[in-house]
Amino acid sequence: MKLMYGFKPWYFVAMIAVAASVFTAARSSVAAAPAPAARAALTVTIVHPEMRDWPQKIVATGNVQPWQEALVSAEVSGLRLAEINADVGDAVKRGQVLARFADEVVSNDVAQQRATLDQARAKLLEAEANETGAQKLKDSAAMSSQEITQYRTAAQSARAQVQIAEARLQSEQLRLGYTRVTAPDDGVISSRAATLGAVMQNGGELFRLIRRGRLEWRAELPEAQLRSVKAGQKVMLKAASGAGISGTVRRVSPVVEVQTRNGLVYVDLAEAPGLKAGMFAQGEFVMGAAPALTLPQSALVVRDGYSYVYRVGQDQRVTQVKVVAGRRVGERIEVGGVKAEDVLVASGAGFLNDGDAVRVEQSAAPGR
Repeated sequence: MKLMYGFKPWYFVAMIAVAASVFTAARSSVAAAPAPAARAALTVTIVHPEMRDWPQKIVATGNVQPWQEALVSAEVSGLRLAEINADVGDAVKRGQVLARFADEVVSNDVAQQRATLDQARAKLLEAEANETGAQKLKDSAAMSSQEITQYRTAAQSARAQVQIAEARLQSEQLRLGYTRVTAPDDGVISSRAATLGAVMQNGGELFRLIRRGRLEWRAELPEAQLRSVKAGQKVMLKAASGAGISGTVRRVSPVVEVQTRNGLVYVDLAEAPGLKAGMFAQGEFVMGAAPALTLPQSALVVRDGYSYVYRVGQDQRVTQVKVVAGRRVGERIEVGGVKAEDVLVASGAGFLNDGDAVRVEQSAAPGR
C-alpha cells in the first residue's frame, strides 16, 4: 500500500513517450530501406541493327526442259528395223547412224531403176542418131518433112524418158539412204521408241534428241514481276538435290496465261552434273542492290506466327517488339519495325518474356 502511495504519474507518462518514439523510428527505418533488386532472368549479348546493301531478287519456280527436242522419225514405210545403235542417255554426233532398216528390197529397186535408166539412155542414142541422119537429108527429096519431124520428136521423147529414169533412180537411192537413220544434230537421246524387228510406217517416231545437250529453265512469274525481267539478266538456281546452277535469261514470253496471269521466262543453264530435263528448280533473278536494315537471325523469335525482338532498356529490362521479317542473306535477316540505334538481344531471346530483367554481357560487341 505504501508503494501505491509513492507512485508518480509523470514517470509513467515519460515511459510511454519513450516507447512511442522508439516504435516510430523503427517504422521509418523499415520504410526507408530500398526494395531488393530484381533477379536477372538471363545473361545476354546485345546487337544494334545494321544497314547493309543487299541484292534485290525475284524468286520463282519452274521446270528444267530441253532447249530444243528433235524428233527422229522413220522416212520409209513397210521396212523392218534390222539394227538399233543408240539408247536413252547416249551422247551422239550429227550424222551418226542411230538405227538401220533392212534394205534388201530397196537395194533391188535401185538396181532395177539403174537398169531402166541404162535402157532409156540406149534408146536416146538411137533416137539422136536417127534425128541427125534426118537433118542431113533435110534439103534433099529423099525424106519428107513429116518424117524428119517424127525423128526429131522421137529424140525429144527419148531425152524425156532418160530424165524420168534418172529421177526415179534418184528417188530410189534416197529411199535406200533413208534405211539408215542418222542423228540430225549433236545431242543426247532423251527417249527411244524404236524396237528391233518392228515394221515402221512413214513418220513413226524412233527417237527423241535433246539438241546439243542444252537445257533451259522455264520459270513462271506473275505479270507484275514479268516486266522487271530482261534478257541477259543473271539467275541462280537451286536444284532439288541442293546443287547451285547459274543461268542467263534468254527470252521473256510475249504472252501471259489467262487463267493464272503468269508468264514464262526462258533461262539458258550452264552445264551442271546431275542436271536433267524434267527436274523442278527454284531460282532467283538478281535485280540490283538496295539498303536493308539487318539483324542476325538469332535475334528473332517467332511466336504464334509473328516475329519479335527484345529491346534492352536502361533499367536492364527487355521489351518485346513485333517486327516484320524480310529477305535473308547468309546468317542475317532484313527487319522492319526497329531503329538503327536500338539495343537488342542478340541471342537467347527465345528464353525471355516481356519485362524480364537481364544482365548484359559487357564483353559483347554491339555490332556483331
